[in-house]
Amino acid sequence: MSPENLILIGVAIVAIVGAVGAFAIAFKRSQPEPDPLEGLSRETRKADRSMAGVRVEPIAASVEEVEVVDDVEPVEVDVVEEPEEEEAHGVELVRQSRVIEVSVEEAGVSRRQFFNRALLATFGSFLALMGVDSLAFLWPKLSGGFGADIDAGAVSDLQAQAVTPDGSVIPVFIPEARAYIVPAPSSLSEQYEGKGVEAGGLMALFQRCVHLGCRVPWCGPSQGFECPCHGSKYNAIGEYFAGPAPRNLDRFVVELNGDRFIIKTGSPIETPRAPILSVNYPQGPSCIGANVASEA
Repeated sequence: MSPENLILIGVAIVAIVGAVGAFAIAFKRSQPEPDPLEGLSRETRKADRSMAGVRVEPIAASVEEVEVVDDVEPVEVDVVEEPEEEEAHGVELVRQSRVIEVSVEEAGVSRRQFFNRALLATFGSFLALMGVDSLAFLWPKLSGGFGADIDAGAVSDLQAQAVTPDGSVIPVFIPEARAYIVPAPSSLSEQYEGKGVEAGGLMALFQRCVHLGCRVPWCGPSQGFECPCHGSKYNAIGEYFAGPAPRNLDRFVVELNGDRFIIKTGSPIETPRAPILSVNYPQGPSCIGANVASEA
């Protein structure tokens, strides 16, 4: 399984977890608050009510009488009077709430804060994974593959393969570069000068037709490129000859690294139709015409 597929699977899992967490939070908040008196008996509920209107009767103080005898000297007796109890009034129960501020360290993290932070962390992770995946998809390949500098091989080998002993041309196709390597003319036209499209007597042409993007095959009899999709034709170095194509075949910037032929596939060059062909075309029967005749 490729890294891109793993990333997409991870993003999907994170998204699902985030959705489940959000649903759980919404469901929890939608539930009514529980009744604190639920489950208590009727007597307990009644006893918890206010005691307004309850009256407490005072207790009367009793005084002992002492009999006085004439023959006996009177003795003073200390009578301890009990304090009178104040009349009790109705008792009213008042509940008071005090708000005590505590520090963040003492309070800790509430359940709501935990869910909010978890939801934000999930959403942030989802966005981060999406960003990394987008960068991996859009970031150009810096080494190897189309869009990078491709080493097509030694110049001497390519020259020997592109030109046969009888002087005819057989382009060397480089799949990794999606390019045909063809011999360059002895003298380039003005539209190619200074653009770096020739090195070591060779040029690299993009395989795609400039009309609608079909791959253009090589036609040996006519010594040119002929598109089978809509009939556009080009000579051996990709100059426009006929058909609906608006310009020449695109070509790449090339350079030599020692004896190695380097194709810079990240730098295609577009050129308009050549007023005068640098290479004669056609030099034989057209492959498109031969196919049409055989089908008829």
